[in-house]
Amino acid sequence: MKKYIIYAGILISGLLLGWLFFGNSSNNETEHNHSEMASKNQMWTCSMHPQIMQPEAGDCPICGMDLIPAESSVDGLLADQFKLTENAMALANIQTTVVGKRKVVGNTIKLSGKIAENEEANAVQVSYFSGRIERLNVSFTGEEVRKGQLLATIYSPELYAAQQELITASSLKESQPALYKAVRNKLKLWKLSESQINQIEETGKVKENFPVYATVSGTVTEKLIEQGDYIKQGQPLLKIANLNTVWANFDVYENQIDLFKKGQEVLVTTNAYASKEFKGKVDFIEPILNTKTRTVTLRVVLTNKNDVFKPGMFVTANIDRVSSSNDEGLTIPTSAVLWTGERSVVYLKTNPDQPVFEMRKVVLGNQIGNEYEVLEGLFVGNEIVTNGTFTVDAAAQLQGKKSMMNEEGGKAMTGHEGHTMDMMTEKIDFNSTVEKSFQPIIDAYINLKDALIQSDVLLASSTSEAFRKKLEEMPVSQREQTHNYWAILHKTSKGINENVSLEHQRKQFQTISDKLIEMVKNFDKVKDRLYVQFCPMADNNNGAFWISKEEQVLNPYFGDAMLKCGEVKQTIE
Repeated sequence: MKKYIIYAGILISGLLLGWLFFGNSSNNETEHNHSEMASKNQMWTCSMHPQIMQPEAGDCPICGMDLIPAESSVDGLLADQFKLTENAMALANIQTTVVGKRKVVGNTIKLSGKIAENEEANAVQVSYFSGRIERLNVSFTGEEVRKGQLLATIYSPELYAAQQELITASSLKESQPALYKAVRNKLKLWKLSESQINQIEETGKVKENFPVYATVSGTVTEKLIEQGDYIKQGQPLLKIANLNTVWANFDVYENQIDLFKKGQEVLVTTNAYASKEFKGKVDFIEPILNTKTRTVTLRVVLTNKNDVFKPGMFVTANIDRVSSSNDEGLTIPTSAVLWTGERSVVYLKTNPDQPVFEMRKVVLGNQIGNEYEVLEGLFVGNEIVTNGTFTVDAAAQLQGKKSMMNEEGGKAMTGHEGHTMDMMTEKIDFNSTVEKSFQPIIDAYINLKDALIQSDVLLASSTSEAFRKKLEEMPVSQREQTHNYWAILHKTSKGINENVSLEHQRKQFQTISDKLIEMVKNFDKVKDRLYVQFCPMADNNNGAFWISKEEQVLNPYFGDAMLKCGEVKQTIE
């Protein structure tokens, strides 16, 4: 019995010692793994700009302050989802609204369209006989012409021969009246007037050159021939548009067609005359649906007094809609929508209990008051951001998620992101004050480019520091209006200053060049003429761009090794 008690005691002691040694080690290992995982998932934010979320410590791309650890990220987020802190939500005043079907408020629908020529008033001036243009009296497209005005003078061998036939036939008109009449009719078909025919017959002289007169009044929209050209009978010479009236064409979605009818009154406005409204009426609703856009064209005829409307001009129409059985629909506030080119996006709050968001593309219908009709992309019960939308979009861009300017997502906007001329295909509108503030930054960039041409590491480092200081002189309020380009330029330029490798400096310079080119191409004004230049052998034969103020190519990616390698791809005036 004592032996069993001793064995039991030894077993219990062994288990106790094993737990003390190995159990504690396992706990330490678990804690260590948890610590590593937390460190790996740790995000960093700025106490002044909590919308900034980056995967590593560093400086705030807006104000330059040191980043601080953010709240732990949410487990189980999908690839396109991201989270904002409660602090960021409060400071940026981010508000959300649950989408639902509601009675459409207001009776006025806003449509966007474009001015076009009135095709019913267009004419094509043609030649009624073959010949050579001896003199062209219309100098340029856009010239005004009047009915009866001399347009051109033509030498025609056929007409020369027909005149000789007339002179011969006139001497035989008593004996051969049918022949005489046939010759005169032939000249009439070539649009010679009675007085011209009589003059030829009376004088007995053949004219070598014949005039062509305008048959309508209007504006020359296309010049189809040049002086000295040989033309055939019936060949178009000029396209002439009468712009006393014009068409305003608007797109209407298929589920809204029953809200419009022919004869409806329309108030049209344009940015060219922002304080004026022009009255018109719906003249035509296209009977065939465009299967690609799912729209039909609604046409309004406008009187164009004093040539107010120019073909191609954008206009907006306010139309009182016809009452419909489909008056209840899915609508969202205009403040929820971000536009980029033809694409419109909103931000969906995917978790009702936590600030988790993702971008959602939507197809919008008409604007009614301060709301848009939603045709595709959202459902009843979805919760979307309706205030602070741009702040949420900025956070998505910085975390590498799908965003307004980065439809594919997958990479945070913190470094090199490609270097082709096709990086930005959609127009970005920059504030004029932002464009003005960037002029000295462009000058500092040129100095950095010149330093790399000289292959001088220390000079490149100091000019990069000067470039970054110019960036930091930009007011914080303007930095936030650069669609995060400021943040990328600031962070990348710091990499040039900190690294002593010329190869690394040039790689960072490539990112700076790409982003600066994207910006400058969308500026309305630049101080100097700029040349976008390209070397196909840079970046391991992938090619790289840069900006220069001189047309002569001096390559910053190779310096003296291949100084003249490259070409001018675009000139920005």
